[in-house]
Parts: sequence; C-alpha cells; structure tokens
Amino acid sequence: MNKDKITSVIVFVFTALLIFLVTRGFFLDFASDFPIVAGFTKFFFLATIGDFIGLRIKSKSWKKPNYLLAKATVWGFIGVIIVLMFNIYPTGVEFLQTNKILPFEGSIFAFALFTSILMNLTFAPTMMAFHRVTDTYLNLRVSNKKVTLSETIEDINWNQFTGFIILKTIPFFWIPAHTITFLLPSEYRVIFAALLGIFLGLILGLFNNK
Repeated sequence: MNKDKITSVIVFVFTALLIFLVTRGFFLDFASDFPIVAGFTKFFFLATIGDFIGLRIKSKSWKKPNYLLAKATVWGFIGVIIVLMFNIYPTGVEFLQTNKILPFEGSIFAFALFTSILMNLTFAPTMMAFHRVTDTYLNLRVSNKKVTLSETIEDINWNQFTGFIILKTIPFFWIPAHTITFLLPSEYRVIFAALLGIFLGLILGLFNNK
C-alpha cells in the first residue's frame, strides 16, 4: 500500500472517529453545558478535515495545508459564531411567526424553512466571505510575509465566489440542508451540524480561489 492510500485510510478512520465522538451522549451533554467550547472544538477539527479533503481533490495527493493551525483556529472561531447564529435565528423566526410577521405559525416545516432561508441569505455570505479573506491571506503569506488586506481582497476571484459559492451552493445545498437541520430536535442539530461542518470545509476548500 503506497503512502497516498495509507494517508487516505488514516483520514477516513480519524474522520469516522471524530463523528462517532461528537454523536455520543457525553459530547452532547458537554455541548449542552458548554456550547461555545463545543462549537469551537467541532469546527476546529471537522471543518479542517473538509478543507484537507478539498485540497486532496484539487492537488490529486495528500498535502498539509499551509498555516494549518491558523486555518483550524479560524474554523474554530467560525464554529463559535455558528453556535450563536443557530440560537439567534430560530428565536427570531419564532418571534416573527408569533407576531404574525411571518405566516404558518405552528408549522414545524415552515419554521425550519424560514430559519434556513433567513440565516443563509444574511449570515452565510458574510461568514463565507470572511473565511475566503482569511484563507487567501494565509495562502499569500506563504510567498510574501507582508501581505496587506487590499492585496488579499484583490487576489480573490469574487466572480467565482459569487457565481458558485453564493448563487449555487446556498440555494441548492445549504438552504435544503439547514431546513433539515432545523426540522430535527435541538439535541440532534449538533450532530447534523457537525456533519455539515465537514461539507462546509470541503466546499470552501475545494473552491477557494481561481
């Protein structure tokens, strides 16, 4: 078995182990008691794995992403924000339905759909753009230690980001995926969100620039 296949097996086993751990009762209890820490930990590892897999698909071989720890820390920070948004948006939609600003109060499906649509049309583009900027900045630092914010923004392929990440993945993947998420009982949303964290890292890593 060559090195690439061995690495593939290791990544698969490590990913399966992490998914197994975040679906156990002790992690769900921990996530309930310490949601911020759990959100950081979950995305620190799982979204980074998705990023790692995306790089493997692009380069045809396993490579360690540049500034791996820094990128993982950014994912952890994003995980914290996502935990907050997963509480803010459902509460907001419930308020809007209760006050007749949004229709179909009492419908679980309408609640999940409205929550997913509002979150993905407002928060998601900002979060994805933030990740694109930080990821591009760290990639540029490999060859140039003095990278400015303006140089980072200019290097990003915004046409691809808008055309694919925003206009395709949000309506055709993220809105349906998060509708399913908010149809689930709150304790299981953590599990499904963990799986989606891998896809988030994969999609943003696979299509991270030109």
